[in-house]
Amino acid sequence: MFYTYVLRSNKDKKHYIGATRDLKNRVRKHNNGLVEATKLRRPLILIYYEACLSEAKAFKRERYFKTGFGRRFLKSRT
Repeated sequence: MFYTYVLRSNKDKKHYIGATRDLKNRVRKHNNGLVEATKLRRPLILIYYEACLSEAKAFKRERYFKTGFGRRFLKSRT
């Protein structure tokens, strides 16, 4: 399984959108400061995720969530 996920920063209340094969490990890396894009925005909370059958579909969903339509979809879900 592959996952598309959304994290929210408790520090600045902004979202980070990503995709991964190992969701637990990836969230742990974000919160341990091992991901450059989020290390200054910790702590991060997983607020949404979707499971996908293929890596291509997970990255396609990630790109969608980064659009205006995708952000509106996430806002209605979270």
